[in-house]
Amino acid sequence: MNIKRTVLALSMALLLIGGAAWAADVPGVTDTEVVIGCTTPLSGPAALWGTTGMGMKAWADYINDQGGIHGRKIKFIMKDDAYNPTRGMANLQEMKGSVFAVCGVLGTAILNASKDFYAENKLPLITAYADIRIWQAMPREKLKYVFIAYPDYGDEAEYLAKYAMEKLGAKKIALFYQNDDYGKHALEGLNKALAESSGKAQLVGAVPYELSERALGNHALKLKESGADTVLIYTTPTHGALILKEIHKIGYKPKALTTFTLGDPIMYKLAGEAWEGTYIALPGNSGLPGADPEADRVVDILLKYDPSLKGKEYLALFGAVSMMHAVEGLKNAGRDLTPEALVKGMEMIKDWKPEGLGAPVTYGPDRRHGVNASRMSQAKGGKHVPLEGFTIFKPRF
Repeated sequence: MNIKRTVLALSMALLLIGGAAWAADVPGVTDTEVVIGCTTPLSGPAALWGTTGMGMKAWADYINDQGGIHGRKIKFIMKDDAYNPTRGMANLQEMKGSVFAVCGVLGTAILNASKDFYAENKLPLITAYADIRIWQAMPREKLKYVFIAYPDYGDEAEYLAKYAMEKLGAKKIALFYQNDDYGKHALEGLNKALAESSGKAQLVGAVPYELSERALGNHALKLKESGADTVLIYTTPTHGALILKEIHKIGYKPKALTTFTLGDPIMYKLAGEAWEGTYIALPGNSGLPGADPEADRVVDILLKYDPSLKGKEYLALFGAVSMMHAVEGLKNAGRDLTPEALVKGMEMIKDWKPEGLGAPVTYGPDRRHGVNASRMSQAKGGKHVPLEGFTIFKPRF
């Protein structure tokens, strides 16, 4: 009897050791926890966008209160990079070996600097907020661990320009843009729309700014002197507010159309009355609080877990949706969690709308760009009001 007990005890010990060894082989995974990391700007010129990280955490907390995923709770680690690629890479290096996946990394410069990091370390990247041409230009084998649900800036700018010409009667268009790939791909999309317009409108000005700049009076004068009746804006929220204030100050009244990254109605607080009437292209990967019932339902949950998100609902929702992508992939991956299992779990997502939000998302073995879509809205009376349904563009990779 004692021999049988000894054998049984040894067998159980071996099983426990085997389970512990398995867990140790998968960074960021234990029997009760899965660790997801994020680097995002919680300070600096793009700090408002860091609200997306707070939205991710709030949704993870909600999922944990529902019991987690396959018995595991999500531990969310968020690090501040101040929108600086050097700090962003340092944050990713620090997290390597302790997180299972990364979610919602933000910034074209940061994603461009880290684009090889994910494949090299077999670290899944579930959604990222940056110029998607980074991924389009990469060899397919380096995209195994990358899943992106984000509009293409070029496709979006083409959409904005066509809307301006066809619905708003634009004849002379100028672009105010961040002097990096974020803004330059917008210029590419704008030029494409103009080339296909049969002379309906022309580009009369392209005025760049540097991220470190705050005095934008001369930029506003250049836009006014161009004679543009319509201005497309590709900036941070801070710079978008600054340029519109300067335009307003000098009595210049073009129609203003902006990228979705300025989609949070908090722009009313940043830009004041200069924001009223602005047209904003909303993204297909999220919803609009105050207009979409599904978005309002999710926002109510987020505010319960983080009341500080009040007044920043749009960006909080944007981040929460990214966490929804990660959760869906984890559900599909099953209990035996490895990076390869998560990859397969993400590839199982087909025509899916997270919590009923946005345009349908599809990933697959030959598709890593889950959704690429826009819909027009306008700033009216303190809110952003959708003007039409989603226009869906082809996935880029």
